[in-house]
Amino acid sequence: MSASPPNPEQLLRRLDWTVIRRLEGQLQGDYRTLFRGSGMDLADLREYQLHDDARHIDWNVTARMNTPYVREHHEDREITAWFLLDLSPSMDLGSGERRKRDALIEFTGMLARILTRRGNRVGALFYSGAGLDGVIPVGGGRRHVLRLLHALNARPELKAAKPTDLAQFLRAGFNLLKRRSLVFVVSDFISTPGWDQPLSLLGRRHEVLAVRLVDPIERDLPDLGLFTLQDAETGERLFVDSHDKAFRRRFAKLVDQREAELRDAFGRGGVDVLELAPGDDLAEALMRFSQLRRRRARGGLGASRAMAAAGP
Repeated sequence: MSASPPNPEQLLRRLDWTVIRRLEGQLQGDYRTLFRGSGMDLADLREYQLHDDARHIDWNVTARMNTPYVREHHEDREITAWFLLDLSPSMDLGSGERRKRDALIEFTGMLARILTRRGNRVGALFYSGAGLDGVIPVGGGRRHVLRLLHALNARPELKAAKPTDLAQFLRAGFNLLKRRSLVFVVSDFISTPGWDQPLSLLGRRHEVLAVRLVDPIERDLPDLGLFTLQDAETGERLFVDSHDKAFRRRFAKLVDQREAELRDAFGRGGVDVLELAPGDDLAEALMRFSQLRRRRARGGLGASRAMAAAGP
């Protein structure tokens, strides 16, 4: 069992001193790259470059110049950000002292605090394994971040029931969030297939960033001899011998196959991905993600390669 999470006030105070103050200085030059606004005032026109958003192509100018041109806009001073948070049973996995759920709470608190410190507003949608299961309307300020963290802390651990259906959750988010926003989808993406299409639709309306939470044991099965594996989503149990080299090879092959499928799915969804493990340094993870976003903005990295580049 993992230790109980700190209360929201303690967590936010710790994040303020150990992560957020450290990031504020480092992100000064990258803030607009990492958190692009959604303003609509035309700032400039320039030739289309590889990996530019096709939605920003000015078709009238393109037709006249016979070369693709894109519109650049002034950014809104205020960003509205939404966190789509997966709290399904698999998020309670933790091979060490911390669970994926703990990493989700800290990451959400960190980003919500960074955004609200600059006058932006944040809200959240919760997924419990049975679709949309809670909404925190957008708000600003430290008190609102505490409200969000209190709501997360109050969510009970769920017993295994049925596989997660992220597609249902993402469709609910698409239907609910009408105004263009910055959207963080925070999940381990252990789900039934088919979520990449709703993710892509969400990305056509919003600026979508995926945060994938991964526990080390999900990638590298330790040699523990005989033990029981349990599916966190369905509760199904399987007795295995991890000392068996053939079994470990099969496990590694399945991991490689899943990683390839996820890369393809995120590539089809057209979103940038940050990978985060329980115990990762949050500041370093966000700076790594900032560097990825900067390279993407310059056309140096394709979406299908984003997950590998943003990973530890």
